[in-house]
Amino acid sequence: INIWRIANLILDNYPFKYYYEGNSLTKMEGRVMLIGICGKSGSGKTTLSKKLEQLSNNIIYLDIDKIGHNVLLYQNVKNELIDTFGLSIIKENEINRKFLSKLVFNSKEMMDKLTYITWKYMEMEIDNFIKKNENKIIILDWQLLPKTKYFNMCKIKILLDISYETRRERAIKRDNITMEEFDLREKASIDYNVDDFDIVI
Repeated sequence: INIWRIANLILDNYPFKYYYEGNSLTKMEGRVMLIGICGKSGSGKTTLSKKLEQLSNNIIYLDIDKIGHNVLLYQNVKNELIDTFGLSIIKENEINRKFLSKLVFNSKEMMDKLTYITWKYMEMEIDNFIKKNENKIIILDWQLLPKTKYFNMCKIKILLDISYETRRERAIKRDNITMEEFDLREKASIDYNVDDFDIVI
């Protein structure tokens, strides 16, 4: 991955203004800049996001999958999920993410129900994160980003178009899952239009 090509694109689109104060540049006024990174499971979204984050203290990375995990801890979310999917999704008084994943990856209807319950809370978390990090470059990493309002808000959109075999090998090793479990994820993933992206890797 050519990090410097992406870095140059960031600089070209950087929305902030600066002025000199003594011998240093001081930020004057600006607005948040969003960078969207998309790709199917195992494509390297997190790896790229972290590499870009290391380029500057002004770059911050938000893993939307982790936001999704966090909202499962909300009591009202837990209650809605139990009402929808039953007590079988509970293990040691918490949502059993692995079991829930198997349910929703097997059924678009189940996935839509999960999204309906969790997305409004995820959106609030993402909105709050953006507000708290005004005048930052924020990297949003999520497979389903094109289905959200945030995709069109992104100044730069990056797609990691990595082969099925490579992604499968990475995900099985990283997440300790079986081939069958990976294929369930693959079945639930979305297809991308490369014309919607500024950079395709």
